[in-house]
Amino acid sequence: MQVRIARVSAVTVFQIGEAAELLGVSPDTVRRWVDAGRLTASRDEHGHRLIDGVDLAGFARAQAGEPDERSDSSSARNRLRGIVTAVVKDTVMAQVDIQAGPFRVVSLMSREAVDELDLRVGSVAVAVIKSTTVVVERSASGRTS
Repeated sequence: MQVRIARVSAVTVFQIGEAAELLGVSPDTVRRWVDAGRLTASRDEHGHRLIDGVDLAGFARAQAGEPDERSDSSSARNRLRGIVTAVVKDTVMAQVDIQAGPFRVVSLMSREAVDELDLRVGSVAVAVIKSTTVVVERSASGRTS
């Protein structure tokens, strides 16, 4: 995913298409949210709509909704619901691929766990991610305005 970042007075702003890509929706959906007043946008000198990065972050946080019913029984908060797209098993281990929106999550687990959970292609699963290390990168591309 390549996102162009615009800076106006040291404030990050996003065009409609960029905001849509970050939110995982279509540009038309973002336009409807702006038109309905759910998301604030301004216009640049060419009439293009721009969404302030802080406003977009707040909107994304609000859209995330409440954690699912099982999240209070675990300290893990990163839960990605998706569909199982592949299961490869040998005698001891297994690899399970889950497509959760635009994200592919691959899990290596015991074959026994896969069998007990009855994971198979086409079934719905939740990837729960608990990590002591998270690497964050910042896009090198950008534009200033």
